Amino acid sequence: MENVTEQPMRPKIELWDTVGLGLIIEYPSGIFFSNQTGGTSCQHPSIEGIYVPLHNDYSETDKQFISPENDLMKHFVGQKYMGSGATKGIDEEDTTIITEILSIYSLNEFISIDTNKSKMEKSHEAWIHVKINNLYLLEGFPKELKGILTWSNSD
Repeated sequence: MENVTEQPMRPKIELWDTVGLGLIIEYPSGIFFSNQTGGTSCQHPSIEGIYVPLHNDYSETDKQFISPENDLMKHFVGQKYMGSGATKGIDEEDTTIITEILSIYSLNEFISIDTNKSKMEKSHEAWIHVKINNLYLLEGFPKELKGILTWSNSD
């Protein structure tokens, strides 16, 4: 009989039912986060880190959800991608649009799109590789942090 060593199960949190924009900070936390991404291609990438919800609110008066997620989703289901999820990566036009959306919510000083070619090729709807710039909000972390900007998939 063959001796097979079983790999230990890595703790993973599925973000499929979360609502709003979130940031997964790449960090050796021992916990992996995954989301359903890429529009109708329904990809399931995961990364080890720490999950932080970003700029999500609700207007009781208007009964409306206020979040960058709304604008990001509109972009990826709009005319350019039509819900296909940008699974071949994002381009400079996407970077500009995403940056504009982040600036509306004052997140552009904290987060910038990682424009490294390989990171842009791996980015797609609801899974955007970013650099975390303004570390005064985060204490005790390394100076250079990277992460994933994630939100609800449009499928």
